[in-house]
Amino acid sequence: MEKTIISNVENVRSQMRKGVLEYCILSLLCKEDAYASEIIAKLKEADMIVVEGTLYPLLIRQKNQGLLQYRWEESPQGPPRKYYSITEKGRAQLSDMDITWEEIIKTIENIKK
Repeated sequence: MEKTIISNVENVRSQMRKGVLEYCILSLLCKEDAYASEIIAKLKEADMIVVEGTLYPLLIRQKNQGLLQYRWEESPQGPPRKYYSITEKGRAQLSDMDITWEEIIKTIENIKK
């Protein structure tokens, strides 16, 4: 039974992380452009563990939605890197997400009281 509870907690944690990952990506890229490995490293620094197989589909989806764009830059340590940056549409989306995030936090805090 205890193993099932731990498994369920991990599943919930994983689902919650996936739910905020797109928000985190836009938040990071709002500060500075970055390539995929940098994004992963910054997310890991913040204890948001993400693998490439999760990140790339999100970056592609956000690019296709017009929230991100990318450019290729030569790298001193190997092949050219694809640097992602946030678009004006992405900044507007991030602003809406900031508001939504604050509303969610307030709602959860009210429920917990």
